[in-house]
Amino acid sequence: MLQTFLCIVRRDITLAMRRRTEFLTTLFFFIIVVSLFPLGVGTEKQVLQQLGPGVVWVAALLASMLALERLFAGDYADGTLEQMLLTPQPLAVLVLGKVFAHWLLTGLPLVLVAPLIGLQYGLPDVALGVMMLSLLLGTPVLSLVGAIGAALTLGLRGGGILLSLLVLPLYIPVLVYGSGAVGVSTLGFSDVQPFLALLAAFLILALVFSPLASAVALRISIE
Repeated sequence: MLQTFLCIVRRDITLAMRRRTEFLTTLFFFIIVVSLFPLGVGTEKQVLQQLGPGVVWVAALLASMLALERLFAGDYADGTLEQMLLTPQPLAVLVLGKVFAHWLLTGLPLVLVAPLIGLQYGLPDVALGVMMLSLLLGTPVLSLVGAIGAALTLGLRGGGILLSLLVLPLYIPVLVYGSGAVGVSTLGFSDVQPFLALLAAFLILALVFSPLASAVALRISIE
């Protein structure tokens, strides 16, 4: 199963490298949205520090949704998805490989660039580290939960809007605890462990249940 997982990851990354604009759009969207807020609210440091955690997390959430609709759409359009369903390999493993590749292409770049973006908000070094860690734990959850919505809305007319309506409410806990962790560290409180522990718990639950739920949803959508 590990070889199957790695094969799917390599395949999706190779295909994405041929269409770089698709995943670069996600990164540029994140950078532009986060960079526009300081221009709108002014340069007062205290205001920026209060807004920064929420702005970064909302931008990361919206950016991660940009590429969700395409998670299974390409394979669905060219018939690859139907072949995947017929293989003896567990579909959940194939889905997990696709979601991991999706996170590597759309989530990990946000994690890496977030500290640089956070400098615009005058966040202290500790808060930048917590921001990076919270995004490292939270963005995979966004991809895993989003995969369920992408599978359910696969092939539907107006699926993008329906996907947003399905997924956004499920993102709220991740948004609350992710931005909360950064906000607490910005105020100088060192006890961010409960926030990060909850994000880690969300990640574990999503890793266990999301591939299974997405696999079932894909079978329903294909049939």
